[in-house]
Amino acid sequence: MKKLFAEFFGTYWLVFGGCGSAIFAAGFPELGIGFAGVALAFGLTVLTMAYAVGHISGGHFNPAVSFGLWAGGRFPAKALIPYIIAQCIGAIAAAGTLYTIASGKAGFAIDNTKAGAFASNGFGAFSPDGYSLESAFIAEFVLTLFFLLIILGATDKFANGRFAGIAIGLALTLIHLISIPITNTSVNPARSLSQAIFVGGGPLSQVWLFWAAPILGAIAAGFIYKTLLQNHAEA
Repeated sequence: MKKLFAEFFGTYWLVFGGCGSAIFAAGFPELGIGFAGVALAFGLTVLTMAYAVGHISGGHFNPAVSFGLWAGGRFPAKALIPYIIAQCIGAIAAAGTLYTIASGKAGFAIDNTKAGAFASNGFGAFSPDGYSLESAFIAEFVLTLFFLLIILGATDKFANGRFAGIAIGLALTLIHLISIPITNTSVNPARSLSQAIFVGGGPLSQVWLFWAAPILGAIAAGFIYKTLLQNHAEA
């Protein structure tokens, strides 16, 4: 249970910090943090929680990461469903907290016809810069693949594990710097689901892509690292 609570709180912080920065601070008149600030916020959530609770649960905070670690032989299949449930509940709880806070401002309403509404992900009309389904799928697949390669490499027994959290946090920052205009950046199915539930409409109908592409990319990375990159002296 401690591992599941760690995943709950870690994913909660990721969504609250990352999506919260997009909702409240990104476009604040004249002082907004913009894309770069949101990208950094997501990276910082993972970095801080990796050191806070990573030693308890492994610090996944993302169903795609759990699948990737499973494919790489680092995580048991029997733990996948409990981890994913804990991650999704944490993400939805964070989105609910963000919604409650945002509702405290007069005139607050979510426009589910607008790209990126309530920090949601999307493609086509719901992509921040109008990118197609195919572009969104490729971006999410490739970026999650490299995210998992970085995670697997940084946490390898032959790597300097003290700095793994920094490498992983910076990787997520870079991923957001690349892809916020494309999909508003997911690489995390729980993060996409939590926002889509509160937005509804088009973003909710498109959330399947933000499960399929990251999970497939993560699984591909797990097999690639295990077969092509891992030092088999580990075995």
